[in-house]
Amino acid sequence: MKVPPARVEALLRRPDPALRAVLVYGPDAGLVQERAAALGKAVLDGPPDPFRIAELLGPDLAKDSARLADEAQALSLTGGRRLIRVREAGDGVTEGLKAALAGPGTDSLMVLEAGDLTPRSSLRKLAESSGAVAAVPCYQADPQAIAAFARGLLDEAGKTVDRDAEAYIGQVLVTDRQLARREIEKLIAWLGEDRHADLDAVRAVIGDSAEQTLDDLVLAVADGKAEAADRAWRLLSAEGTQPVAVLRALQRHFTRLHLAAAHVAAGLSPDQAMARLKPPVFFKAQPRVKAQLGRWSPARLQAALDRLVETEAQCKQTGMPADTLCARTILSLASAGRR
Repeated sequence: MKVPPARVEALLRRPDPALRAVLVYGPDAGLVQERAAALGKAVLDGPPDPFRIAELLGPDLAKDSARLADEAQALSLTGGRRLIRVREAGDGVTEGLKAALAGPGTDSLMVLEAGDLTPRSSLRKLAESSGAVAAVPCYQADPQAIAAFARGLLDEAGKTVDRDAEAYIGQVLVTDRQLARREIEKLIAWLGEDRHADLDAVRAVIGDSAEQTLDDLVLAVADGKAEAADRAWRLLSAEGTQPVAVLRALQRHFTRLHLAAAHVAAGLSPDQAMARLKPPVFFKAQPRVKAQLGRWSPARLQAALDRLVETEAQCKQTGMPADTLCARTILSLASAGRR
C-alpha cells in the first residue's frame, strides 16, 4: 500500500505490527536514509542489538533471491522484533521479496531502501499492491519545505532565524534532506550562545558549501561555460547527487531567469528585474545573473525549461541511464548559453 504523506510520520514512529516490509524510495537519497533509519530505531526500540539486525545489499539479493526469505523467517536469539535492512534495493529484489512474503510470517520487519523507482518498477508495484508492504515515497522537497524543516531544527535548539535567511536556506539546501540537516547543525554549532541567525550568519556558514555544489553548476550552464559546468556535474555525481535533483535545480534557476527576463521585456532594467525575484539573488551572483539576462531571451529560456522538463521525464520513464541524460542536457544548455 502507498502511504499518504499525512501518515508517514506516524508509520515511522510506530510501524504497524501487521506489516512485513516497508519500501522507502525516491530521488531524495538523504530522506530515504533518514526514514529507513527512523524505522530501524522504532523496530529495535533501544540500543542496536546485532542479534536482531540483518544488513543486506540489493545486488546480492538479485543473485540469491532465497536469501531474503531465509532472513525473514529467522528468529531473534535474544527476543524482540528483528530488523532486516536492505540497501540499494531495486527490481532485482522483487522475486526475493515475493518469496519472503509467501513464507510464514515472523516478528520481523524488512526495510528496503531504493532510489527513484518509476511507476513501472516491479518492486514498487509489489509494494503498492500488497497489504503486507508499505511504500513510502521520498520526493525532492521544495524550498518552502526545506525552509520549514530548517526552522524546526533551529526551534528545537532554541534559535530564531530571519525570514530572508530562512528563504535562503530553502533555496540553497533544497537538493537533499540529509545535507540540509548537516548544514543546519553546523549553523547551530557556529551560533554558540547567540540565539538569532540573520542572513549574514547563514551565508557565512552554509554559503560556501552550497556554492560548491549546485550553484556552481547552474550558474556555469547559464553563463555558457561548458567546461565549468561539466566539472561541477562530475563533482556532484561523485558525491552521489541524484540527476533529477540537478535537473530541478536548473529548472528553478531558469524559471527565475525567465521571470526576470519577462520584467526586462516589460521595460524594467536588469537590476530592477532581479530585485523583483524572491528570494533575492545572492549578492555574489548578481553580476553573473545580470549578464545571463543579456544572453538569454524569454523564448530561449522557455526552450531551455522545456528541455529540462523533457529530460526529467526521460529519466523516470525511458529506462535510459539518468546520468547520461542529465550530462547531455547540461552540456547542450551550456553550449546554447555560449551562443
